[in-house]
Amino acid sequence: MSLRTLALSILILASCSGGGDRPAGGAPTRTLTIGAYTTPREVYDREILPAFETWWKQKTGEDVVFETSWQGSGAQSRAIVGGFEADIAALSLEADVTRIAKAGLITRDWKAGPTGGMVASSVACLAVRPGNPKGFRDWADLARGDVEVLTPNVRTSGGAMWNVAAIYGATLRGHTPANANDPVAAERLLSSILQRVAIMDKGARESIVTFEKGVGDVAITYENEVLAARLAGRDTDYVIPTSTILIVNPIAVVDAYAEKHGVLDLADAFVAFTLEQEAQRALARYGYRPVDPAVRDETASRFPPVTDLFTIEDLGGWPVVIATLFDQGGMYDRAMGASDESPEAAGAR
Repeated sequence: MSLRTLALSILILASCSGGGDRPAGGAPTRTLTIGAYTTPREVYDREILPAFETWWKQKTGEDVVFETSWQGSGAQSRAIVGGFEADIAALSLEADVTRIAKAGLITRDWKAGPTGGMVASSVACLAVRPGNPKGFRDWADLARGDVEVLTPNVRTSGGAMWNVAAIYGATLRGHTPANANDPVAAERLLSSILQRVAIMDKGARESIVTFEKGVGDVAITYENEVLAARLAGRDTDYVIPTSTILIVNPIAVVDAYAEKHGVLDLADAFVAFTLEQEAQRALARYGYRPVDPAVRDETASRFPPVTDLFTIEDLGGWPVVIATLFDQGGMYDRAMGASDESPEAAGAR
């Protein structure tokens, strides 16, 4: 058994999409392995992967079989570095792709394209019960004593890191009951919110599923998670805080593995395909804000405006944010300590 197959078996996360049998007549078939974070599973499985299969067949005569693995972005990134031989990494945040590049597995400039390596975007928001019975309006409401909050574990989930960065940035920008540019106030609010967290799941998808099962009053999540739930017929409302962060999701070819498997051309073609308007429209249907300017303009009416939308670059970029918030002993650890619970314990319950 190859390491690639073994890793998929151990993770118990691999699945085939789009038909894996060799067609009658012996048409060539190649396999492309995607390691992704949890939230875009439906749009990939139902729309983007089948559309690419059709396009590639028409272009080359080859059939494509996909092997897909879905888990929290941080966990997926570490799995790829640890030997899960994904040809493509579709993750929640740039830092998780950077980890793969630093391991020597991505050898080209994955950010060289017109979107800087990003395939989709979203915003951090608050999923609330239908009708918003507890009247959530902004981040500070999550610190109230009558509130149970859900957010994933930052040690495994990219979505959780976006959530914390959103709270931190909004406070620094003066859009919570605090003075602007006050890290102490940001840490105080973060600690107060973490005291209200009921469950920390491993990933953003698991967290929103827990919320849909009736746990908690509010879930900090991606906007696209709520819109995808609505698309599936589930009754979920959401609130966009006054100030929130623009979430951008990267996709990259894992050069070392794609070359090893002889699918570098196929992997490059797939990444390029996700930026085409057909795929960008599919992402919009599932609640993502497109990165293609034309499709973004075309679908703008589907997405509510944000009063103060800031980026990770406004906070100094991921290296600064990780050092400030997420490194050992950083703001997140201190805030978790103030709430009398370690990240590891929170993620295990």
